[in-house]
Amino acid sequence: MRILKVILFVLLVVFIGIQFMPTKRNQSDLVPKTDFLVVNNTPETIGKLLQVSCYDCHSNNTAYPWYNGIQPIAWFLEDHIMEGKKELNFSEWDAYSNRRKNSKLKSIMSQIRDDEMPLFTYTLIHRDAILSDVEKQSIIEYMKSVQDSL
Repeated sequence: MRILKVILFVLLVVFIGIQFMPTKRNQSDLVPKTDFLVVNNTPETIGKLLQVSCYDCHSNNTAYPWYNGIQPIAWFLEDHIMEGKKELNFSEWDAYSNRRKNSKLKSIMSQIRDDEMPLFTYTLIHRDAILSDVEKQSIIEYMKSVQDSL
C-alpha cells in the first residue's frame, strides 16, 4: 500500500509540474489579406459555417476552450492545430498556387461529403461545428464555384 501512495504522489507532482510548461498559442487579431473568406468574398452564411467548423484547426486564429490550460491536453491541441494548419491554412489561402488551391478545394469537398471533416473528436465537444446535410451541400456548392473561378 505504501508503494501505491508513493507512485500516486510522484504522479501528482509530475502532473502539477507539467502545468508550468507553456504551449504556443495560435491566435491573431489580424485577418490577413490572404484569408480565404477575404480573397473569395465569401457569403456570410458560408463564412460562419467555415469559421465554426474549420477555422479553429485550419487558420491562424483558434478559439481555445477552457480546458486548453490543462496539460497534457494543451500539448495534444497544439499538435492537432499544427497538423491541421500544415494540411490546410485558410489564413494563407491566397499564398497557395492555383494548382494547390484546386487540390485543396477537391479535398475539402470530398472530406465534407464523406463526413471526415470536421473531425468526430472535434464535434464531440464543439456541437455547433456539426454540419447538417443542407449546410454540407451549401459549402460543397460554394467550393465548386470557387474552383470554377480559378
